[in-house]
Amino acid sequence: MHSTLIVARMDVESSAQVAQLFGDLDQTQMPHRMGTRRRQLFSYNGLYFHLQDFDGDNGGELIEEAKTDPRFMRISQDLKPFIEAYDPTTWRSPADAMATRFYDWTATR
Repeated sequence: MHSTLIVARMDVESSAQVAQLFGDLDQTQMPHRMGTRRRQLFSYNGLYFHLQDFDGDNGGELIEEAKTDPRFMRISQDLKPFIEAYDPTTWRSPADAMATRFYDWTATR
């Protein structure tokens, strides 16, 4: 499984609107197109965390392919009033906001 964690800034008061936008998107075929298995959104002290788990190890490739989909472009635009880049001086794309995993553990069954 492949996971990504995007870190940005968000006013906690925007949580309901952001959740609704993703809720609407997740009712379409878009998550399946991207191979998204699970999406979780978190907030903490003005920060926004978007954790996505993907089937297989090609989540990054599928996201790149999906960037031209009108649904992807629409949610990116719709989120702009609510989500700000963590560091606007270095942000060019969501890849610039992805946390780097430095440890991973999974329980054995």
